[in-house]
Amino acid sequence: MSLSRIRCRSLMLALGATVATCAVSLGSARAQAAPSVSAMELDSIIRKAVADKQLVGLSVGVMQNGTIVLAKGYGLRTLGASDSVTAETMFGIGSVTKQFTCSALLLLNEESKLSLRDPVSKYMPKLTRARDITLLDLGQHVSGYRDYYPLDFVDREMQKAATDDAIIAEYAMRPLDFEPGTRWSYSNTNFLILGRVIERVSGQPFGAFLSRRIFKPAGMTHTAYDPPQSAAMARGYTSFGLASPVAAEPEGKGWAGAAGAIWSTPSDLLAWDRALVDHKILSKASYQTLTSARRLSDGRSTGYGCGEGVNDRGQAIVLSHGGAVSGFVAQNTVIPSTRSAVVMLANTDFAAVGSLNAELVAKLMPRVDVPVVRGLAALDAGKAFLAQLEKGAVDRSTLGEDFDAYLTADKLAAAGAALHQMGAVSGVRLVQTVERGGMEVAALQFAVGTTNASALMYRTPDGKIQEFLLSRR
Repeated sequence: MSLSRIRCRSLMLALGATVATCAVSLGSARAQAAPSVSAMELDSIIRKAVADKQLVGLSVGVMQNGTIVLAKGYGLRTLGASDSVTAETMFGIGSVTKQFTCSALLLLNEESKLSLRDPVSKYMPKLTRARDITLLDLGQHVSGYRDYYPLDFVDREMQKAATDDAIIAEYAMRPLDFEPGTRWSYSNTNFLILGRVIERVSGQPFGAFLSRRIFKPAGMTHTAYDPPQSAAMARGYTSFGLASPVAAEPEGKGWAGAAGAIWSTPSDLLAWDRALVDHKILSKASYQTLTSARRLSDGRSTGYGCGEGVNDRGQAIVLSHGGAVSGFVAQNTVIPSTRSAVVMLANTDFAAVGSLNAELVAKLMPRVDVPVVRGLAALDAGKAFLAQLEKGAVDRSTLGEDFDAYLTADKLAAAGAALHQMGAVSGVRLVQTVERGGMEVAALQFAVGTTNASALMYRTPDGKIQEFLLSRR
């Protein structure tokens, strides 16, 4: 096995990356548009995830080629009531707010009302090292200012209302955590500072500026900044130690602010995503700043633009940002080249929606040309080989010469014994197929007894299996 392939498998296991991302980033293949996804297929996947993960409520939006394929609510807006989540139910989007804060900053920069290179001292001279930190440094999380919200629960300090100026004074007048530009460290404090700068320069409350300059032009009719509680909004829930969910107490007034106080719906966020990639709100130059990863002083990439995560590996550039406030988690993922996106909002702050988000995003990624393989379809070939492994005997006429030599009698016996001990193979499904080295690479997932497992099966066009390696997942 080549070193690059070993690294690929390690990355897949450690980071949960899709096989497609791993294989294509290491090989060379021609990308093509993803097959059209259907609302029925997506709905089936989401319903299963909601049940398996025991979520209270979830709202999902999927856009492909600029068209919304699905925008639907699942589960309950409020526990203990027949109060279902609808497509219009508003959820707290947490730090997904940050891309809106940076966009507001960029709009003012376009109008020459401020400069991204302005030092913080121009607006808040009393903050630590304010002359050495720029507004863009704040948006890119390289300032060194201490994060006021590093924990995943509302601590005692945050239970009490506070003004953004008071929070900024407490956390941005301390010694810096590091020299500006030398490290990337997520800091909500940065964005409270940006919110205040935007208010001072625009002469408007931050929420009013967002509404007039972004929400309304983008057609976001169910989006608001720090709104009062209403029947249109979901109730947030939390849990500890896998116990039943209970109502979550929100942060005290003022703590979310320009770092995370927007509430929205998937349809509205998809409208924003479309307006963003179509340059309806920001100029092309501003969009480039928003979506270009910052380089640190030593040349390393942060993988983060201005309020937006950037992954430029794999089949396509992917923009993504998660969010979490008390009782809620959110994810907004965009594939600009195909004008496609997935938005996921949950009213349980323990919701592990990452795997579901990755599965839906994978269906929107540009595909690569996969060789036509003679004989069985990939799923059937994978099932057949797994069944043979369970018996400890394989049809060697179906194997390539190198894999035939690699798969010794001892290895085959050990695999058969291990599978027999763990339990029967079940639920085999094909995740996706990609190309590598002129071969079809099929990613399979299945269960062995109670153990979740995956496999990569490589086949040449003549139908011969050149590799079939299993991993736990």
